[in-house]
Amino acid sequence: MTTEKKRLRVGVIFGGRSGEHEVSLVSAASVIRALDPEKYEAVPIGISKEGRWLVGSSAQKLLPEVLRTGRSVMLPADPGAAALVPLDGTQSPPLRVDVVFPVLHGTYGEDGTVQGLLELAGLPYVGSGVIGSAVGMDKDMQKRLFRQEGLPVGDFLAVLRSEWEKSRTKVLQQVRKKFRFPLFVKPATLGSSVGMTKVHNAKELPAAINFAAEFAMKIVIERFIRGREIEVSVLGNDAPKASVPGEIIPHREFYDYAAKYLEEGTRLEIPAKLSPLQVRRFQEYAVRAFRCLECRGMARVDFFLERSTGRIYINEVNTIPGFTSISMYPKLWEASGIPYRELIDRLIELGLADHREKQRTKYSIELPPGAAGALEA
Repeated sequence: MTTEKKRLRVGVIFGGRSGEHEVSLVSAASVIRALDPEKYEAVPIGISKEGRWLVGSSAQKLLPEVLRTGRSVMLPADPGAAALVPLDGTQSPPLRVDVVFPVLHGTYGEDGTVQGLLELAGLPYVGSGVIGSAVGMDKDMQKRLFRQEGLPVGDFLAVLRSEWEKSRTKVLQQVRKKFRFPLFVKPATLGSSVGMTKVHNAKELPAAINFAAEFAMKIVIERFIRGREIEVSVLGNDAPKASVPGEIIPHREFYDYAAKYLEEGTRLEIPAKLSPLQVRRFQEYAVRAFRCLECRGMARVDFFLERSTGRIYINEVNTIPGFTSISMYPKLWEASGIPYRELIDRLIELGLADHREKQRTKYSIELPPGAAGALEA
């Protein structure tokens, strides 16, 4: 007599209060389709643009429908519960999950906030923890850490939205003193090129900063690097490995939101046409950047290869990269010998392994006899 092996219940969180909400739905749908039904039971967990948590059934394949008709739930910050508690007034039991796969891009999802809640709830999850996620989301902070690590970073300037609104003339003078045009202006804590502008001259600068300030409390201004856009995927916890590098060849002036998600024409060249020395350098920098930010599980590291000098510059690290079957992160691993479904398996295994390692840590001390009474006194 054989016993059927219990499937892992995987909660896939998507949506969120972010300018990248719609992108998240596409990535999450791809992850759910790729989960091996013999190993996993998918539990779609949507977060609406207003922040409501809604859970669908494993048979509910259309994620926008989950956001419209799903059961309202909450995740208590209580490791004893480790379950989603219904808020719809029914007597439905809490819904337990074995591991969470956050497929959230941008604020309130990729920035350490959801990761902190999952830590409090005592749930295993895929990807970086609070520190790696928070720093990986802040383009200013990660660039500062890269510089400290000795990694190559292009010139940049961070400006607080409040600083811009109080002292516009001073900020504009700082920018003109530090940079030549063109340059890039972007929100410090968002991805998918949301809120980003290529600024060609001083006249365009104020509008670009205003636009970026709509999406974040801090704005990053960067030197324009005329070069090739190279990306490397990283996989692992304590012993991360880098994929073969790939190249983004956009059909627009730069790789903006429309080029990424709304239009055809952008090409991905995998592997990128690079010398063996360049490949090794990109992979070395990618792993160093991953370790520098204390990332876990997965990340995609984006680079520029400057055409005039051949220099490599790290642009940024993405701790929850796009995850459709045609996204760069999984495609780079496919070219490196790990197909999409196996990649999902490995990421879940890494999340569970990371959780087991955390559980070995003591969070209380054993007091000697009589010490407890002294403290109470």
